[in-house]
Amino acid sequence: MSTESQTPTITCSNAPDMSPPAGHYSHVCVANGFVFVSGQLPINATGKPLSDEPFEAQVDQVLRNVDACLNAAGTTRDRLVQVRVFVSDIEHWPAFNNLYAEWIGTHRPARAVAQSNALHYGAAVEVEGVALATPA
Repeated sequence: MSTESQTPTITCSNAPDMSPPAGHYSHVCVANGFVFVSGQLPINATGKPLSDEPFEAQVDQVLRNVDACLNAAGTTRDRLVQVRVFVSDIEHWPAFNNLYAEWIGTHRPARAVAQSNALHYGAAVEVEGVALATPA
């Protein structure tokens, strides 16, 4: 049995069709066969927060951002294993659930939905997730 230890490679990147992160983080990191998507807010490709838009428009942008992150890592939403959702008001849960079901289709990864009364930029929703990397 070998006593050598191996450190897994971690590759972090940003989605080319999204605005760069405003903070000290990457849109997505890949490590040990998993893709970790940072929390995505309703921010469009030019970097404009859509916090003043209706909830449904914010969800649409957030899910497009998640897709962009997954695409940047070479994987897709059907490889999601776990999704975490933060809503500014739990009253938004039914609307989110309907939009999410349309977006994800028949795939049903593990998921958590929690109310957070203060999201960055005054957003109404934030989504992060973990997916399997597509085998090379």
